[in-house]
Amino acid sequence: MTDIGKSLIFMGVVIIILGILLLFSEKLPFNLGRLPGDISFKKENFSFYFPITTSILISIILSLLFYLFGKFFK
Repeated sequence: MTDIGKSLIFMGVVIIILGILLLFSEKLPFNLGRLPGDISFKKENFSFYFPITTSILISIILSLLFYLFGKFFK
C-alpha cells in the first residue's frame, strides 16, 4: 500500500471518529462550544463570543494528531 493510501485511510478513520463524537456530543459531560474560559459578552443589541478555551483544546488535539500522523506515516 502506498503512503497516500495509508494517509487517506487514516484521515477517513479520523473523520468517522469525529462524526461519531458530534452525533453523541449532547451526551458528553462537556459542551465543546461552551467550555469554561470561553469569553461571552452580551448587551442589548450586541453580543460577542470568543471560544478561547475551545480553540486551545482543538489546537492541542490537532497538534497531537499531526505529530502521531508524522511519526507513524513517514
